[in-house]
Amino acid sequence: MSQGKFQNKYRISSIRAQWWDYGWNGAYFITICTQDRRHYFGEIRNNEMVLSHVGIIADLLWHQIPIHHDNVELGDFVVMPNHIHGILIIDKQLDNVDTVDSGHALYLPSSSPGSKRFQNIGKNTISSIVGSYKSAVTKHANRLGYPHQWQKLFYDNIIRDNNQYQRISDYIVSNPENWAKDKFKTDGKS
Repeated sequence: MSQGKFQNKYRISSIRAQWWDYGWNGAYFITICTQDRRHYFGEIRNNEMVLSHVGIIADLLWHQIPIHHDNVELGDFVVMPNHIHGILIIDKQLDNVDTVDSGHALYLPSSSPGSKRFQNIGKNTISSIVGSYKSAVTKHANRLGYPHQWQKLFYDNIIRDNNQYQRISDYIVSNPENWAKDKFKTDGKS
């Protein structure tokens, strides 16, 4: 990831795949961390996640994503002490578009999205969906007086086939019982 200057401030260039349009139909594995990996969402007890008030907000609002975004479905999801993992599925009705179905993700090779990416942010791109989710969690947590802060960026993985989808689903579901060896595990202090 390279850094460049914008208005005399360093910024990190996009971590999104330049060859992919994140508004295309597909399944996406999303990970969003809290700022400094603080444990805002609760704790793991006996290999199970016990949600804090902010964790409950994060859980409830994730499940409301399809209400606020057309053609979006949810796969497996888990709230962890300092991050969330979930699968978002964009499934728009496509008319007159050449597509190749490879399981969950649809490849649309006829266009070159890299140069047009920020011209078509729209309501149903992964960035707009995740951005509105993060904003809603923060807004509701702040309104209720619960401390909470997200990390600025989020991680995504375009799920390419059914086998990868199943591996990621299994990973998400088993995440609480594997917390001891989780790469996002911290002591929760900044």
